[in-house]
Amino acid sequence: MKINTYLKIKNDPNLQRYIRENSYWYKLLNRNPNLIDKMIENMKKDYRLTVSDKIDSLNSKINLLKTLMDTFK
Repeated sequence: MKINTYLKIKNDPNLQRYIRENSYWYKLLNRNPNLIDKMIENMKKDYRLTVSDKIDSLNSKINLLKTLMDTFK
């Protein structure tokens, strides 16, 4: 694995956890270090860290607050 790929994984705890849980990425990254972007994309999908996931989470929190406010009225 190239050093820049290794450092990218080492500096991100989510990537570290993801590569440990999905060890096949070790082999893929050793063969083609350019796949790091694909791995990051997959990690974000699996851990629900994409922008759309964050918006959905915020929306659900707002709906919860709205429901609580309506309850207290």
